[in-house]
Amino acid sequence: MSFAAPTRRAFLQGGAATVGATGLFSTTALAGLDPNSFGEGRIFHATHFGPFEAVVRDGKLVNVSAVHNLDAQPTEMLMYGVKDRTYDKSRIDYPMVRKSYLENWETGDIKPELRGKEPYVRVDWDTAFSLTAKALLDTATEHGNEAIFSSSYGGWANAGNFRPNVMQGRLLNLIGGCTNTQGDWSAGASQICLPRVIGDMEVYSAQTAWEVIRDNTEVFVLVGCDPIKNNRIEYTVADHQMSGPWEEIRDNGVRFISINPQRTPSDEYLGAEWIDIVPNTDVALFSAMAYHVLEKGLEDRAYLDRYTVGADRWIAYIRGETDDTPKTPEWAAAITGIDAGKIREMAELLATSRTEIAGAWSLQRAQHGEMTHWAIVNFSALTGQIGKPGGGVGFSWHYGGGGMPQSGKSTPTGLSQGRNWVSGICPASRITEMLEQPGAEFIYNGVTGTYPDVKMIFNAGNNFMSHQQDTNRLIRALEKVDTIVSVDVWWTAATRWADIVLPACSTLERDDISVGGTYSNDKIYAMKQVIEPMGESMSDYHIFEGLADKLGIWPQFTDSYELMDHIKAAYGRTAASEHTPFEEFWEKGYAFQEVPEEARSWVRHGDFYTDPEANPLHTASGKIEMFCEEIAGFDIDDCPGMPVWMEKHEYLGNAEPDQVHVVSPHPWYRLHSQMDQSETLRDLYKIQGREPVRINRSDAESRGIADGDLVELYNDRGTIIVGAILSDDIRPGVVSVYEGGWPSLDSKGRCNSGLVNFLTSTQRASGLSQATSANTVICRMRKCEDPEGPNMAYEKPEIIENMELAEIDQDKLDLDRVYDITDALLADLTPGEQIFYERCTVCHGPREVGHFTMNQWKGITPSMFPRAGLDENEAALVMEFLMENASDSPAK
Repeated sequence: MSFAAPTRRAFLQGGAATVGATGLFSTTALAGLDPNSFGEGRIFHATHFGPFEAVVRDGKLVNVSAVHNLDAQPTEMLMYGVKDRTYDKSRIDYPMVRKSYLENWETGDIKPELRGKEPYVRVDWDTAFSLTAKALLDTATEHGNEAIFSSSYGGWANAGNFRPNVMQGRLLNLIGGCTNTQGDWSAGASQICLPRVIGDMEVYSAQTAWEVIRDNTEVFVLVGCDPIKNNRIEYTVADHQMSGPWEEIRDNGVRFISINPQRTPSDEYLGAEWIDIVPNTDVALFSAMAYHVLEKGLEDRAYLDRYTVGADRWIAYIRGETDDTPKTPEWAAAITGIDAGKIREMAELLATSRTEIAGAWSLQRAQHGEMTHWAIVNFSALTGQIGKPGGGVGFSWHYGGGGMPQSGKSTPTGLSQGRNWVSGICPASRITEMLEQPGAEFIYNGVTGTYPDVKMIFNAGNNFMSHQQDTNRLIRALEKVDTIVSVDVWWTAATRWADIVLPACSTLERDDISVGGTYSNDKIYAMKQVIEPMGESMSDYHIFEGLADKLGIWPQFTDSYELMDHIKAAYGRTAASEHTPFEEFWEKGYAFQEVPEEARSWVRHGDFYTDPEANPLHTASGKIEMFCEEIAGFDIDDCPGMPVWMEKHEYLGNAEPDQVHVVSPHPWYRLHSQMDQSETLRDLYKIQGREPVRINRSDAESRGIADGDLVELYNDRGTIIVGAILSDDIRPGVVSVYEGGWPSLDSKGRCNSGLVNFLTSTQRASGLSQATSANTVICRMRKCEDPEGPNMAYEKPEIIENMELAEIDQDKLDLDRVYDITDALLADLTPGEQIFYERCTVCHGPREVGHFTMNQWKGITPSMFPRAGLDENEAALVMEFLMENASDSPAK
């Protein structure tokens, strides 16, 4: 077996991440450089963690230099983590195949039970491509394309347009597609519920311009919301523009209140009053505040009559007329742990002040998660706030620079993924259930689906093994799958349980393009190649190009262009290209997109408030649906037609005395699991090499736990070992562990690294969304007396470097089968369909038009169309396609 580089045409012409490398080492126009510093090797790049200039010496990245006029507050993730992880020992240097899979791919005796336990064998690229291509074709021809499952949802792997999930989607759709996930872990419940309630996904929508908040808001309520922490990263390129505005809002006299089981960095920064609450009980709180508002006559009846429907039915519930239980502050105090007098005080303050309520995504990552944001909407509507300058609701203040004025300009769009010919889906947090129950029916977004019988999982740039709930159960479920392929840069959990591992290079080792500001979209960034690829790794584009070449569909995948040609085309579709030529943009590293002055006075739902007849919401009634007939009509027992309090299957209200509730917020020094391998960052927060757990001091002392001790958190799903941080700033009975850790199992099956998902439950949020309930989890806690050595999560698995194997007989692969598949897929796309698949993207939105209703698409397109740069005619064509193919279209 040869370890020579691939010699196919795609790699001879482009090379693995060498396209466009000429001219990259020119210095960007950054003022204030030390004239005596090493400047010739400065190369502009951009990441989720911010834009920067990479300082390169002798072909090696030696420093990350922040660009302060582009990034207002560079984080440690940028300054230390980027360099750390680039050269970390967890890098995947070569293609790898699990030993039993490599030895027995012809017989099928691949021993899936050994995934995560046995060594990998280093192979050449041609062997890896051959085995991957065969597995794809075997699955498609023997079981149908629905048996190929993509776990590569979301696209958070990197900030570039040519990110791995997009490249994978393009390739797989060329051979008939695959089963995709739908929805996401971040906001899966509200993205399905809120479009029916308030006409928009809301969780991925721009927020009222921060200047409006500064000048008009009197009270700003943070409900589980931590913008200072979570805005440290973005889906695109973080530039931290909201750091200064938050200070201005605070200093202008806005009063902040934080409702949260623990005090947050935002509470400290903004001087917020902390109201600690029992987790998962926010619906009870807002119901009780509504009761008090009604008792005091502080509701806005004129607003309810003009802007809402269903208010009377919800009010009847609040008053107890439908269930003989008035939702009084005393009733809520027993559930939420908040004093009844405090509930009354807050209700009056919020009703009589111009109040903005910011709800975090974490609130709806719970059983009955749809209810929480909906309850906030109803309370805000009851008090007549939604749509008024400085008032209302916002569910994305903590994300993507929420509050920054929007340019409204078009952004880079990459390669079309084309049509996925598989219509079936798997709700994002139901992967384990899908693997366990092929053929079982489920309801998602009001539509009945059937779980496929998955034989192959293709995972590109996604660590689903760290963010899927009940990890032990998932590991067992994976044993029924024939082949798991993972494309990644590092040995994450998702690669350690794979059969075939294809090593991607980091974004620093190839070219790409991105945009700054998830909502502002006011900068276009060049992600220029900084160094050569490590080992034999290749860019995601070149990996899937090579796989396409092996399958005989190279021209279709590439359109006979090189990567840099696609990057230039992507830039050409931006508004910046109208005033800055590509060569100038690439040389400098960035180009600005002007934000119109009127954007600085924009109010979320403002047009609806000003004229609801001319600007109706995209709900069935055109108004805020405080009671939703459509949702009620689904007759789902765990998601009724209005927000009501429902007890959780496990929470402090029904916990045993020695149990604690676990919450798992986003980390401070990571983007989910990204950066966990950075040794410099780990030294800043890990405890004895494990994830930290924040524990109320009284809970810890009663169990003999001291600061810095190792602690076991355990339930019937699993056990994790974490490091104790004692604090008075977390509610008694609650512990907090960051999500996204890398796992490492010890001999007793405990996660010696502290991955919280070994504790979390696969309980669905509801039958409407099938979303995750990761924040609805109870466990027990004790001091760990028998830890087994250090955390090994960041070490490479055992690798066999020089195993002698016969070359693969290409005839045994039967790759010509692909032509039978592709010939059957030939069909003419309508103009609107072609534009949609080529240019329209929405963060976390549906990949396929039939996954959303007509009204849901109407709520998404106002933000999607400008980003795609569609003119009036193009927008009309796409809308026609969407309306004809939406899940509830009369044309279907």
